[in-house]
Amino acid sequence: MDDPDKQAVALKYEQNSTPRVIAKGDYEIAEAMIQNAISQGIPVTSDPTLVGLLMNLELNEEIPEELYIAVAVILSWVYWLRGDAPENL
Repeated sequence: MDDPDKQAVALKYEQNSTPRVIAKGDYEIAEAMIQNAISQGIPVTSDPTLVGLLMNLELNEEIPEELYIAVAVILSWVYWLRGDAPENL
């Protein structure tokens, strides 16, 4: 059964820039975003509090400074999963 509270946010991070929101949605859109990311091998994690805060941002808006640490933790996990480092991007 679908989760009526499901939300998803996609971030884009390019070296020397601030991560920004490139997609967001809830319900069926969130599920489609998650399944699409998984099918493309894009790491997916769950943090409902962070997603709730990111859902308040506009598309293409950079994340606010107060979310830098939370997003940095996720980015470091992504780098670790890929066996990569920021300077190798």
